[in-house]
Amino acid sequence: MKYLILFTCLISFSTKIFAQDDLLQSLDSISPKKKDFVIATFKSTRVVNAHSIDVVGRRALDFRIAHRFGPFNSGFYNWYGLDGPATIKISLEYSFDGRLMFGIGRSSLQKMYEGFLKYRLLRQTTDGKMPLSITLLSSMNMNMQKKETVTNYIDFNSRFSYAHQAIIGRKFNEKLSLQVSPTLIHYNTIGISEQQNTMFMVVGAGRFKFTRSVALTFEYGLRFKNMTNNYEKYYNSFSLGIDIETGGHVFQMFVSNSIGMNEVQFLPYTSSSWKDGGIRLGFNVSRIFGI
Repeated sequence: MKYLILFTCLISFSTKIFAQDDLLQSLDSISPKKKDFVIATFKSTRVVNAHSIDVVGRRALDFRIAHRFGPFNSGFYNWYGLDGPATIKISLEYSFDGRLMFGIGRSSLQKMYEGFLKYRLLRQTTDGKMPLSITLLSSMNMNMQKKETVTNYIDFNSRFSYAHQAIIGRKFNEKLSLQVSPTLIHYNTIGISEQQNTMFMVVGAGRFKFTRSVALTFEYGLRFKNMTNNYEKYYNSFSLGIDIETGGHVFQMFVSNSIGMNEVQFLPYTSSSWKDGGIRLGFNVSRIFGI
């Protein structure tokens, strides 16, 4: 009799366990699934000169060095630009949560200091419910050349310029990523008869991966005639390069007709052309540190 009672209790206990498992499975099926976001739309926070849609990961510090040589059309005596004149930019970029990133940097061109904020507003998901990503960028730049070099600056406020972008991009598959960036640039003070204070441009960029660690990149900055006073003096910025990932480093090597490395420099004020060999070799080196 006691064995019969024990067997009955075991059956009852196991039934309760299975019922609980069924309940947990049914609750799991109706609970919202965690979103899986598309990662590494671009491999770096820059395509070439322009910002990519990506930011660094959580609690990550990106130390960057950018270098541009002289133009190819400077000839053999100047070793086709390798002898210079060259420009360099050093910057630090950090994100605590992998969504909001801030950075500071300095470029030798115009002795320009830069500070910016970059925020991932929307992220593309792997299930296709969010088909694209949107990142917002705002930067403030300060030209610190000597006063006799920039005679049109009447006060300290004249040295400031700003860039604002909405970067809209999509990773179509493991190989192809594209983005477009409507851009608004404002200079507090400009040179006489050069540009308007406020200018609108659009930047298109893309990446195509050949292997796991090598990709072809390009970017094109389009200016508009009705936004400039002297359109013919400057050219649209175009850059073509290769990204090479090596561990914690991303090495970018490219050719570009732009010597400037800030949006307020290379988008409105690219003064050389691909047609006459006014392109230059350049590279970006990025090293990520976890902090």
